[in-house]
Amino acid sequence: MIIKNYLKNPLKYTILAFSAHGFLKWMPDKPYLKLMFWANMGKRLNLRNPKTFSEKLQWLKLYNRKPEHPGMVDKYEAKKYVAERIGEEYIIPTFGVWEHFEDIDFDSLPDQFVLKCTHDCGGLVICKDKSKLDKEAAKSKINRCLNRNYYYSGREWPYKELQPRIIAEEYMEDEATGELRDYKFFCFDGHMKALFIATERASATEETKFDFFDENYEHLPLTNGHPNAPVLPEKPVNFEKMKELAGVLSKGVPQLRVDFYEVNGKIYFGELTFFHWSGMVPFEPEEWDYKFGQWIQLPKD
Repeated sequence: MIIKNYLKNPLKYTILAFSAHGFLKWMPDKPYLKLMFWANMGKRLNLRNPKTFSEKLQWLKLYNRKPEHPGMVDKYEAKKYVAERIGEEYIIPTFGVWEHFEDIDFDSLPDQFVLKCTHDCGGLVICKDKSKLDKEAAKSKINRCLNRNYYYSGREWPYKELQPRIIAEEYMEDEATGELRDYKFFCFDGHMKALFIATERASATEETKFDFFDENYEHLPLTNGHPNAPVLPEKPVNFEKMKELAGVLSKGVPQLRVDFYEVNGKIYFGELTFFHWSGMVPFEPEEWDYKFGQWIQLPKD
């Protein structure tokens, strides 16, 4: 399949491969985003008059850079930012923060915990039984992420100067679902318009499922990156409260995805995301890219 896709469009897959291996780091942000948008989305990027959600996210990367944004995406600093605005009770407890894997005092950690890199997406180690943790595999994964600057792949500028660190958090799992489900709210200057729920993320045999809903929890007929679940996830108990909190956290921001977990009836903050999929994954059908785009009011200054 890989060879077939390459032969079908060799230029596209060459560009994607060059980017994945870091060969395009030398390119300035604007031409890089135009090139990657074409390779990922199959069309030219319109920055002069952006209409779609995907186009507007690229515009925001280039022209809406606020000093507070890096602290909002750093997984350690974001906890302080969120606690100041909605309260400490929504924050997952942190056991420690370190710059190097070798500095982690595993003896002080409980039997179950989660390790995360604070500066990227993907640096995650879930430990359900400390006695069975493969520390060498965990070290290899974490160190790989510590050496990666997440900014270069999608030019999401808030990540560029973040200090790479590791945090250990409390392990959480909802008793009703048997997993830790993400409730990801798309907000536009304080107004929540849609969300998606990620399910089956921990499954070794099933692809992750994404299901989109509107502000009234009506299922939306679209896909974006992953298929819908065969059985739709139930409405979270705290749906209305999560909507309210997401609105508070996104006030004053043209577009912000606010992620929460619901664990045994209680809400916990997940993360803040300025650029869902980096704006580089198509909506199907495409009309939803335009509908989401209509909700973003780009700053005039």
